Amino acid sequence: MADEAQAGPAPLEVFERMTEVAGRAQQMMLEFWTAHAALMGDRVQPSLTIPEGYDPIAHLADAWADWAKALAATDPVEMARLQQRFFADALQLWSGILSGKPEAIPETANHKDRRFRSEAWSEAPVFDLVRRSYLLASHYINEAVARLEGLDPDRRDQLRFQTKQFIDAMSPANFAALNPEVLRRARETNGESLLQGLSHMLRDLSRGKLTMTDETAFEVGRNVAATPGKVIFQNRLFQLIHYQPAGAQVFEIPLLIAPPWINKFYILDLTPEKSFIRWALEQGLNVFMISWRQADETSGDITLDTFVAEGFLEAMRVVRAVSRAPAVHMIGYCVAGTTLAMVLAWLAAHGRAGEVRTATFFTAQTDFSEAGELRTLVDDAMIATIEQLGARGYVDGRYLATTFNMLRPTDLIWNYVVNNYLKGEDYLPFDLLYWNSDPTNVPARWHADYLRDLYRDNRLATPGGMTVLGTPIDLGTVRTPAYIQAGETDHIAPAASVWKMTRQLGGPVRFVLAGSGHIAGVVNPPSSGKYQHWVLPEGAAMPETLEAFRATAIEVKGSWWPDWIAWLAPQSGGRKKAPVPGRAKGFPALEDAPGSYVKQRIT
Repeated sequence: MADEAQAGPAPLEVFERMTEVAGRAQQMMLEFWTAHAALMGDRVQPSLTIPEGYDPIAHLADAWADWAKALAATDPVEMARLQQRFFADALQLWSGILSGKPEAIPETANHKDRRFRSEAWSEAPVFDLVRRSYLLASHYINEAVARLEGLDPDRRDQLRFQTKQFIDAMSPANFAALNPEVLRRARETNGESLLQGLSHMLRDLSRGKLTMTDETAFEVGRNVAATPGKVIFQNRLFQLIHYQPAGAQVFEIPLLIAPPWINKFYILDLTPEKSFIRWALEQGLNVFMISWRQADETSGDITLDTFVAEGFLEAMRVVRAVSRAPAVHMIGYCVAGTTLAMVLAWLAAHGRAGEVRTATFFTAQTDFSEAGELRTLVDDAMIATIEQLGARGYVDGRYLATTFNMLRPTDLIWNYVVNNYLKGEDYLPFDLLYWNSDPTNVPARWHADYLRDLYRDNRLATPGGMTVLGTPIDLGTVRTPAYIQAGETDHIAPAASVWKMTRQLGGPVRFVLAGSGHIAGVVNPPSSGKYQHWVLPEGAAMPETLEAFRATAIEVKGSWWPDWIAWLAPQSGGRKKAPVPGRAKGFPALEDAPGSYVKQRIT
């Protein structure tokens, strides 16, 4: 009897369980498609809407033609040698696996990859062969792409990007039948993990976006975006939040923060321990935040001029009036930093530069010649696609979220496919992923102009290349003291791209290179003790290049926030009695922070 117990379930029992699982899966699929068809019949579409005539492959056609020509023009002898090396390494791999001699396996199939870190991938020779064959093929595909001749730099970058997407998608970890971890979990749960994963996938299909975290664990205004304050102004573009000061006194010069309108502002106000806003209040600053409204069918006329006139300039006017201050400190994050630079040039051209005491730029770009992988996606066909997607006046934020996720597909797409769809694992609560899963619709006309004028044509890099409210923009006229922060591993606004602003602005500049990337490099409170940052030694002149900066800079452990406040405080005027938000004449409290605009969600 003991031997029977150790042998596991009888074949008939296993067959019955698998039959039950298959039947339940079929029923789930049937219910999903029945409900989806019913909703479509009522003209209600809960999922991501695809515009009529939109072809997601069409914009790649010209690129594929160029790549094919490059392949035909490449030295056939060189490609044949590469193919011979591939076959030789593949044969050596098979030999090493079958003979049980791992030292004989070629290096091209032997490097570490965290997708295969589980011992399950090496315990069975068949899965060891599968993953090593994938690593081997990936190496040679990338090498073949690198050897193509006759491609201009943009086309080559596009090919590299598309190749990365293909290679990451083809990982055996992404396929249930090839992933030993998925098979083991299905066996351990009698197939329940597969049903749970199917349930996760069908729910995401109905919502039109990938779930990354337990979204029920968070609520805007309760445990994220929960710093106390009042909404004191609103228009069709934004609500203005005035936060409750942390002490009895504040600096004379208030701080106005402009977050990017392609994301929600509360990346700077996550949990209290991570909140930049709460920390800035504790430093004695009088803090105001712009909370952008979701774009909708009424947003078709919104352009850069609209964001400057009805956004930045209007918010500055209100903050100065409420604070009775001669100027404001301003922070611009990402695209809002790009716009802030243009606002400063516009103010300088109109004799109003004094309205901004200092400008701080979080991972912002003004010269897009080295703007990283995002730039490889922007061409005429891509812009035409955006115009198609924005036919209703706005671009659905889920498209933008997918685009950004594609820059790191293994971490931000396939990781969740494997864990939550294939393994059926429950979602873990993580505030940063909750924010990342809360996308924002953007005005379509503005977005197409932004891609065309900045990413494709790089017009802001040329003095007078762009106009704002009829005024040619020259960043060299900006004399406002600037603090420029970049992330060492930023994949959205690469440090080399952000650095270029130091050469464009005409005033005093402090540049800080922070450890980590576009988000973690910014949101790094001193209490975390994480990462590091690099600054120039006291009195050192600003170098000409980022490489020279790295060679000269000193490394400081931990957050760069203390460096920023040490730079800002001496330029903040004296101290005065802390105001009560919502009590200023003409600007009563409209509602409690964080306001209603930020609570609008795409569902």
